[in-house]
Amino acid sequence: MGRSEKPLDPTAGPVQRFAHDLRALRRAAKSPTYRDMARRTGYSAPTLSSAAAGERPPSLPVTLAYVAACGGHPDEWERRWRELTERLPSGPTPSPDDPAPYRGLARFETTDDGLFFGREHLVGDLLEMTRKHPFVALVGPSGSGKSSLLRAGLVPALRRLPENGGRPSTIRICTPGETPLTTHGGLLSPVEGAAPTVLLVDQFEELFTLCRDPSERSGFLQGLLHSRPILGEGGLRVVVTVRADFYGHCADHPELVEALNTATQLVGSMSPEQVRDAIVKPATASRLVVERALTSQIIADMAQEPGALPLMSHTLLELWHRRRARTLTLQAYRAIGGIQGAVAHTAEELFRDMSEAQAGLARMMLLRLIAPGDGAPDTRRPVDRDELARSPEAEAVLERLVRARLVTADDATMNLSHEALITAWPRLHTWVEADRERLRLQRRLTEAAREWAQLDRDSDALYRGTRLVAARDAFIKTDGSADDLTPLEREFLMESLRRGRYTRPFVAVSRRFVRSRWWLVFRLATACSMVLWTVWFLNRDHP
Repeated sequence: MGRSEKPLDPTAGPVQRFAHDLRALRRAAKSPTYRDMARRTGYSAPTLSSAAAGERPPSLPVTLAYVAACGGHPDEWERRWRELTERLPSGPTPSPDDPAPYRGLARFETTDDGLFFGREHLVGDLLEMTRKHPFVALVGPSGSGKSSLLRAGLVPALRRLPENGGRPSTIRICTPGETPLTTHGGLLSPVEGAAPTVLLVDQFEELFTLCRDPSERSGFLQGLLHSRPILGEGGLRVVVTVRADFYGHCADHPELVEALNTATQLVGSMSPEQVRDAIVKPATASRLVVERALTSQIIADMAQEPGALPLMSHTLLELWHRRRARTLTLQAYRAIGGIQGAVAHTAEELFRDMSEAQAGLARMMLLRLIAPGDGAPDTRRPVDRDELARSPEAEAVLERLVRARLVTADDATMNLSHEALITAWPRLHTWVEADRERLRLQRRLTEAAREWAQLDRDSDALYRGTRLVAARDAFIKTDGSADDLTPLEREFLMESLRRGRYTRPFVAVSRRFVRSRWWLVFRLATACSMVLWTVWFLNRDHP
C-alpha cells in the first residue's frame, strides 16, 4: 500500500480539485506506492507525490508521468492540465522588488530607457536631426511607438550629450489638448542661456482633433514656429509627434509646411530583428527566459499586424503575469489569444466580474475617453477625473479600469491607455459604432457648456433651435433625467430648455412631422384635393 497523504479538500480551488482527481486515479489503480511509480516513470517519488499534494499545479511532464504510472489516459489528462493552467496565473504576483519588464498599452516613460530596445538606430537619427534643426517632426502611424520613442529614446539621448555638445538646459514635454495656448503657452519661452530649451510636443494631432478654437491653434503654432533663435545661441528647439493619418491637416498652415519640409523623420515598422530585441532584451535585463518558439510566433504575427507595437507590449505584459517560474511560454500566448486577442482577453475578464450597473458606468467612462472621427479615425480624448468619477461607485469602477491598464491616470487627467484599444477590443468598437452620432453630439455639448460657464452663464451662449432639440432628444430620458451628463452639461441643457420651453415643443413636433412619412401623405392628399377642386371649378357651369 502507498503511504498516507494529508487530507485534501477538492472544493478549495482548481489546483486542489486537480490533485484530488489524481489521487482518485491512483486509488483506482490499487494505490501503487510512489516508489513503484518512480521506478516506472524515471521521476523521483517526492516529485510524483508533490503533483497530488494540491499546493501548486504540477508541470505537464510530471502530470503525464503520474497518469501513465496509474494507467490513465494521457490525452484526457493533458486536456485537463491545460484547462487548469489557463485559468491560473503562472508566476508570482509582481512586487516593487520584481517590476514588470514590459509596459503594456502604456507608453514608455523617460525613466524606462533600460527597457526600451529595438529603436536604437532611429533614436540616433532623431537626435542628430534635433541638434541640427529648430523644428523636427516625428511622423508615423498609430501604434508605431512615437510617444515611447520620444520619451524613452530621445530624452535620455539628449541628457547623455556633453555640456558643450548640445545638451539642452531644459527638456519640456506636453500634449496640446483642447486649449494648447492657454494651457501650455508658458512652455513656449526658452530658458535664457547658451544651451537650448527642448520642447517635445507629443500627439501634435490634438491641435486638429481636440482644439476647436482657431485662435488657440494659431497662437500655439506661432509660438512653436517663431521662438527659434539663430542656431547655436540657445533658444527653443521643438520636436513634435504626428500621427500619419493626420499629417495632411498640417498642409493648411503654410509656415508649418515649410518647417515640416525641412526636417521630418518617418517612423516605419520594426524589422524582425528589432522586434526580437524588443521582446528578448527587456526579459534578459530582468533575468527572464522567453521560449524561442514564442519569440518566433510573435515576430510572425507582428508581420501581419502593422502598427501593433502597443498590442505586442500588452501581450508581453500579460505573458509576464502568466509566466511559469521565470519563463514566458508559447502555451500562455495561445491561451490569451495572441497579439490580437490579448487586449480583448484582459478587458473581457474585467467585464465578466462587473455587475450590470458597474458595466454601464464603465461603458459611459470609456466612451467619454474617445473623440469620434469625422471622416478620420477615432482618437483618444483626455478628460478630467471629475468628468468620469462623479460618485463613489463611479470612482471604484474607474480604479478598476486603471488597474486593468485600460485607462491611465496622469495626475487628474484620465486617458485611454492607447488608441489601439478602440479597434482591438470588439466590445468597445461596437459601442463606438452604435453611439457614434450621439458621441459627436455629446462632444459639442461639452464644449458649449464649458464656453457658457466661461462667459458667466450668458444666456446668449445657450442652445437654441435644432441644436437644442437634438440634444434634448439624445440626452433627456422620458422621466426627465440625464444620468450620463456631467453636472455642468446637465445645467446647461436644462437652462437651454427652460429658456426655450415656450417655442421648442411646437418646433420639435413640426420638424418631426416634416421628417415622418405622414408629411408625404399630407402632401399627396393636398395635391389630390387641389386637382379635384380645379376639376370641379372648371366644370361647375357644365352639367
